[in-house]
Amino acid sequence: MALACESVATDKRARQRANRAKKLEQEYKIERTTRMRQLVVTGVLIAAGVAAVVILLSFTGGETDDTATETDDTETETGDTDDATSTSSVPATSTTVEGPVSAVSTPEPGEVLQGTPGCPEQDGSSERVTQFDEAPPMCIDANATYAAVIETTSGTINIELDAASAPETVNNFVFLARYHYYDGVPFHRIIPGFMIQGGDAVGNPLGTGNPGYQIAEEPPSVGYQVGSVAMAKTAAPSSTGSQFFIVTGSAGEALPTEYSLFGQVTSGMDVVEMIEAIPTTGSDAPTEEIYITSVTITES
Repeated sequence: MALACESVATDKRARQRANRAKKLEQEYKIERTTRMRQLVVTGVLIAAGVAAVVILLSFTGGETDDTATETDDTETETGDTDDATSTSSVPATSTTVEGPVSAVSTPEPGEVLQGTPGCPEQDGSSERVTQFDEAPPMCIDANATYAAVIETTSGTINIELDAASAPETVNNFVFLARYHYYDGVPFHRIIPGFMIQGGDAVGNPLGTGNPGYQIAEEPPSVGYQVGSVAMAKTAAPSSTGSQFFIVTGSAGEALPTEYSLFGQVTSGMDVVEMIEAIPTTGSDAPTEEIYITSVTITES
């Protein structure tokens, strides 16, 4: 009987060892499967992270380059790039607008002609020119009255030009308009309560361009008011080119009389206000593209 009991106990221990071995093998398989799954998940996450970084860099790389370009241009540009905001007398809310704007794409300028053409045809039949070798000759009649009809993608703005007070500036504006310089050119900077600005046909980024020449300012004897039309310039003297702005509020009215005042909006301020209401980026560039489609000069 003792032998029988010993035999049963031996068989029982053998079965227990077999069961433990089987259990350990199963646990090992489960652990190995879990590790494999963790490795797969980790690999997927790493791959996704790398892909996300690559995508992020592909987007932010251009923005970084643009920012660097804007910084360089702000420091080195001496052409018709600055705005009606390059003065310390502008309210603090309007002093963060210096430098070029790149948020709005430059429109297709059409055929760009370079040279030194004479006075353009009065009927608007002259070919488009966007770069000139020198400032224009005197093309307007000192005894005539001039007005400008600015067609935009938001509507029509009518401006009475003041050739008596700013003959060189009005001559410059008429000269450029009759050579279709402004056709298809955007308003590239908007500051509510201050002004809307446009008139750069060639700058890349926008706000850095001029027509190839600069003229002296004609400081007004009176201050600016809502609807005043004046030329933008840099801090340097005699830096007026093609860019102009329309005053829309008290910040613009408070500008020092350093910018050539050459016109007044007579109708279409509702269009100016529509443009002013367009949302902008941190650099005051409109989030919607708004263009001048044509400028027609009338003479009487």
